[in-house]
Amino acid sequence: MKKDKTNTRERRDFMKKGAAAMAGLYIVPRAVLGGDGYTAPSDKLRIAGIGAGGKGRSDIASCFESGNAEIVALCDVDDRQSKASRERFPKADYYHDFREMMDKAADSIDAVTVSTPDHNHAVQAMAAMQLGKHVYVQKPLTHDIYEARKLTEAAEKYNVVTQMGNQGSSGDGVRQMIEWYNAGLIGEAHTVYCWTNRPVWPQGIPWPEKNPAVPKELDWDLWLGTAPYKEYVDHVVPFNWRGWWDYGTGALGDMACHIMEPPFRVLGLGYPSSAECSVANRYVENWGQAYFPESGPIASHITLQFEGQANGNDVEFHWMDGGIQPSRPPELGPDEVMGDGGNGVIIEGTRGKMMCSTYGRNPRLLPTSLTDAINVPQTEPRVEGGSGGHQAQWVNACIAGRGSQEFKELSSPFSIAGPLTESVLMGNLAIRSYDYREEKSNGKGYNYPGRHKILLWDGPNMEVTNFEPANQFVKRDYRNGWSLGV
Repeated sequence: MKKDKTNTRERRDFMKKGAAAMAGLYIVPRAVLGGDGYTAPSDKLRIAGIGAGGKGRSDIASCFESGNAEIVALCDVDDRQSKASRERFPKADYYHDFREMMDKAADSIDAVTVSTPDHNHAVQAMAAMQLGKHVYVQKPLTHDIYEARKLTEAAEKYNVVTQMGNQGSSGDGVRQMIEWYNAGLIGEAHTVYCWTNRPVWPQGIPWPEKNPAVPKELDWDLWLGTAPYKEYVDHVVPFNWRGWWDYGTGALGDMACHIMEPPFRVLGLGYPSSAECSVANRYVENWGQAYFPESGPIASHITLQFEGQANGNDVEFHWMDGGIQPSRPPELGPDEVMGDGGNGVIIEGTRGKMMCSTYGRNPRLLPTSLTDAINVPQTEPRVEGGSGGHQAQWVNACIAGRGSQEFKELSSPFSIAGPLTESVLMGNLAIRSYDYREEKSNGKGYNYPGRHKILLWDGPNMEVTNFEPANQFVKRDYRNGWSLGV
């Protein structure tokens, strides 16, 4: 692949001016080749995908299908997972280690997508931003609260275009709910319920004891990345890692950035002031009720308090997973679906209520008969393609560049996605504090000092102020050889 030595800012200016020469190659003017709608190769965003299988495969494809992107590099630690992307983009350079890719191919890359397990998001995104590359990072933005804060700060420091992969934030549904709320249809919000049927992977279980041979297509050490070293188990890759705290963020990490985002946007929420939780007992055949702190619970109920934020009012915010759901509102008919069944959102106000499904889809006023009967003016700009245009929105913003006249604000830049992710991860901090245990002074059994209390949260300083052991879950220690670089 021919390397373009033009730096990021110069190349952005170059693309805007529509110059005809790039790295010594003559480019025929677009008007000659295909009219005003034609995009010359030199105008395209050059993307590297870190994580090329699963969700990474679809993220890379969606960027490419925008028509304004070229996939120039792929990186994955598992050749089995990356196969389809490598076959679709055979000209893209292929790497196993993202650090090697950024070292060798930085000059030919404008932007990076990160679609890997949660525990490696931050180091991969930060490495790209520090080289001036725009980044698209799958939800949740990070594994830890501290990492989310640092990525949010880095996006501003390095002046790059960012987007988190919660595509519902580009949908029409959340914009419709903002318009309803601003029109006063439900009054002042005071209570929010969010729920999901996740986890749909094993949680609340002991770490597997069998250690089979590592598949030849997988670099297990690179997959572990920042996490503590453990012998390979086939239970974890490629999907069940979500249920283990070393790698994933459980049901909250999987779905809360999709489900909590609509009420966060509608109400303009920031940092919670406190958190509390209850979790389901873990049970495993032949074990009975047991303690497995490496794995998330099978179900939980988180309550976050937001003081003086929604138009100066307090909001009580409930998250429920594992199939737990709030009581059906009386305004909802007995045969009407609440949310989309397994997932949903209800926002309660002083004058009424509204509800939506996953990703903010299918917004409804309650009772639902009001939805079609009431019309409010459209004040929120829509994203072309809705949720399906989420990646294209990022691609086009990268090409325009921050600060340009062509630049359009994104749906989930890190300035929005970072604080949202911090609140999502605050729920996991509460769960892990609930499970924290200390040996009794007599050596007989354990105490659980984090249970049955409200954790008071200082958001700006990222600190629990009334239970010090909880602060170990704000920021984890990386394995030797790995660093966030800040």
